[in-house]
Amino acid sequence: MQSSQQALGIPHESEKTTLHLLVFDLSIRGHHPNYIRHLIRYWHTQTHFQILSIVVSPHFLTEHADVVEFAEQQSNPNIQFIAITDQQESALKSRKKAIDRNLRNLQEWRLFCDYAGQLQVDHGLIMYLDTYFLSIAWWLQPPCAFSGIYFRPTLHYRQLGVQPVLNWRQKLNQGRENLTLNKVLQNSQLATLLCLDPLAVPALQQRPSQAKVIHLPDPVEFVPPPAAACTLRDDLGIEAERTIFLLFGAIDGRKGIHQVLDAIQRLSPDWGKRLCLVLVGESKIQKELETRITQITASQPVQIIRNYQFVSEEEVWAYFRMSDVILATYQKHVGMSGILLLAAATQKPVLSTDFGLMGAMVKQHQLGLSIDSTQPEQISEGMMKLIGASRNDFYNPEKMRLWANQNSAKNFAQTIFAGITNND
Repeated sequence: MQSSQQALGIPHESEKTTLHLLVFDLSIRGHHPNYIRHLIRYWHTQTHFQILSIVVSPHFLTEHADVVEFAEQQSNPNIQFIAITDQQESALKSRKKAIDRNLRNLQEWRLFCDYAGQLQVDHGLIMYLDTYFLSIAWWLQPPCAFSGIYFRPTLHYRQLGVQPVLNWRQKLNQGRENLTLNKVLQNSQLATLLCLDPLAVPALQQRPSQAKVIHLPDPVEFVPPPAAACTLRDDLGIEAERTIFLLFGAIDGRKGIHQVLDAIQRLSPDWGKRLCLVLVGESKIQKELETRITQITASQPVQIIRNYQFVSEEEVWAYFRMSDVILATYQKHVGMSGILLLAAATQKPVLSTDFGLMGAMVKQHQLGLSIDSTQPEQISEGMMKLIGASRNDFYNPEKMRLWANQNSAKNFAQTIFAGITNND
């Protein structure tokens, strides 16, 4: 009978002559599948590690079978997906309530430590480190060196001029978060903090830490347009005179869908007949949205196209190329959004929140218009400015192209490999 080590393919310590990297990511939505795909695609560009184990949810194997198949196509037996067990998955708390989310984060951190120990890895790469800060600061010490991607730093938002005056409770929470961040940075096993926010890196580097803090490009993998002309606009029945505004991703309150619909209702019929709103992505509030959209289209000559489902990477690019303006109307969003990079790669102007990092990137790279996206009247005004030929005055295609190139998937993967290699 095989031992548990043999079953997992773990060499005995005396036989171990190769270095083993564990990638840990139990999320299956948003950017997560593509991030893993990029690491697999460029794995051959590094020579420090020989074995790549990717620990994922069992649902990942079915919902993103294309990524698993892509790994198999590399013909490298040292790249392997390992799903946590169904029992471990079912034991994880829900993410719906704050207390359950915190408990789930503790559970996931224990799973990372357990798998890192069982697989006897040399380095762990956490694909969303923010969620484990409390565990890293105050709980289990992992059995190996680790690095991770930091998505949503806020310590520099006061310098960006977007942090409101805080009440005593918010100040207390901020103080606790700062203390936790300092503890994380001083963890002896933390090798490299890979920060997606370039504006936060200098402030993080000033804090006492044994770890390196480096900026990580937020990746966009450009897909060339097909040789045949795209017929998506015609297939969707979008009228020729309309300007297409695309809202892509999880269609929910966080993306500002309610404010967008309020903004459309405020438009005069003359503006409404020149606009088409395209919604693409899964939504947990679909029934609520359909009721609202029915009300709007009964009184407004606007066209609203809905596709409430997950779409393939090729379809994503088709929707972006078809559109005239990309909506990034997040509500007080902390951190970056791949929507801006997809818009930059296809050189389509954005109508974006002016808050935080996203607002700063829109201005710095001349991506389009930034507005207070919590205010429907400002969204309405932005829409009117971006309808028709005048939108060309609000963005710089060359700057967009350069920024997208800086954030290539290759740069993303190679920054990670270089960042974690130099510490081992």
